[in-house]
Amino acid sequence: MKGEFEMSMMEELNYFLGLHIKQLNDGTFLSQTKYCKELLKKFDMENCKEISTPMATNCYLDSDEKGTSVDQTN
Repeated sequence: MKGEFEMSMMEELNYFLGLHIKQLNDGTFLSQTKYCKELLKKFDMENCKEISTPMATNCYLDSDEKGTSVDQTN
């Protein structure tokens, strides 16, 4: 990366803005695994069951005019 971009760091870049960065001869690879694990830990969801699609893909979602308000900051 030093050849392409001006860099002021002395060591190889490993983590930046929540991304794990691995620099190889083939190219640069980015991974968000660490960020995702921290996010799951923050919301106490580390032991939740995984599913491939979190919701049905064949239903129509519309606004719930009579529904209760939710805290949008969570």
